[in-house]
Amino acid sequence: MSLPIVSIVGRPNVGKSSLLNCLAGRRISIVDPTPGVTRDRVSVTIALGEGDDARYVELIDTGGMGIEDADDLTEDVESQISFGISDAAVVIFVVDAREGICALDRHVAEKLRRQNKPVILLANKIDTPTVRSELGELNRLGFGEPLDISAKHNRNINEVLARLADTLAHLPPEPLREPVLKLAVVGKRNAGKSTLINALAGEQRVIVSQTPGTTRDSVDVMIDHAGQKLLLIDTAGVKRKKKIASDVEYYSQHRALRSVRRADVVALMIDASEPVSQIDKNLAGIIADEFKPVVIVVNKWDLARDTNDPEDYADYFAKTFPSLSYAPIVMASATEGLNLRETIGLGEQLFRQAQTRVTTGQLNTVIEAILDKRGPSHRSGTRRPKIYYASQVAVAPPTIVCFVNDVRSFDRSYQRFLVNQFREYLPFEEIP
Repeated sequence: MSLPIVSIVGRPNVGKSSLLNCLAGRRISIVDPTPGVTRDRVSVTIALGEGDDARYVELIDTGGMGIEDADDLTEDVESQISFGISDAAVVIFVVDAREGICALDRHVAEKLRRQNKPVILLANKIDTPTVRSELGELNRLGFGEPLDISAKHNRNINEVLARLADTLAHLPPEPLREPVLKLAVVGKRNAGKSTLINALAGEQRVIVSQTPGTTRDSVDVMIDHAGQKLLLIDTAGVKRKKKIASDVEYYSQHRALRSVRRADVVALMIDASEPVSQIDKNLAGIIADEFKPVVIVVNKWDLARDTNDPEDYADYFAKTFPSLSYAPIVMASATEGLNLRETIGLGEQLFRQAQTRVTTGQLNTVIEAILDKRGPSHRSGTRRPKIYYASQVAVAPPTIVCFVNDVRSFDRSYQRFLVNQFREYLPFEEIP
């Protein structure tokens, strides 16, 4: 069974994203005064209560209802809102208490009444007693007495959590199932990241459009794969720094890169219909610097396979991305469903490799074989180099420490040789 869904809805700029961040206890959704920043359904799991009595729910932030999107995505945003409402066990309806009821609030209220869902009405931005005295008119929306809150100042947030727990008390609590794998999908804009996520999720979970930069928040999508929970992280398309024109774009880019850090495995999506760009190379460098296992997904292969040979393409990528030359490559088409499950399978395989431990005895046997093949060069003025022994001290990424007599005798070239040899002899052939 899935966790009960709690959807936050309302017109633009009433504080929905601020409320989600407040309830989650950390910044999940981008908050900006620009109307219409949130487009996709942004979700996070939160606990109602503590310890053994805690009940877990999936909290969803939706786009502002009724806004005209500047990139002609209005219908897509409204569709995501409708999905969020129809899937919800409870709806949190947020209004701006300072501005009072407007036509868009009535539009939202009418839509919620047709759904016949439990609704918790929140009057946000209650920062002064003067504003609270004007709450009476909100009763006319038909959802009972509103709860006055301030997401900005964390006011009455515990009351919101308590009201949610009461509203859901009739449902049996669902245990929290942690994902066995977190897979972040990254790439430049319009590489097909959201199309891949939707295809794997089996639903229109994130907006797909020809408009570059459709995805702004990093969107977590939980899926079932072979009886296990996997977390897919859709990220904003990365663009060159000098072309980042707004705060929203800056935070989108920052969260995309932060998603790489919190992922177990990264899927780097490359558009096969276009030449490899500097952005692709920069992303490859970031993934390598973070020591993340990575699957290189060559998307839109259906547009390139008639003029390209897969083996030639793989050789080309090994030369183009020398820092990721060990990474597996899959030729895929998110629109045609080509090799999508193979991408997940490779991600799971890399995750298992990254969790592998080898004994000190195994490592020292490997060290002997490597030294027989090629030892470090002896430079004048230094002691003859020796490796006494090696030990694995961590996983994800596997970290091997070599104990030597003189660190200066082991230059970068020999260190790279050692790493490549470890990949050859140990079960780490496709990971950093």
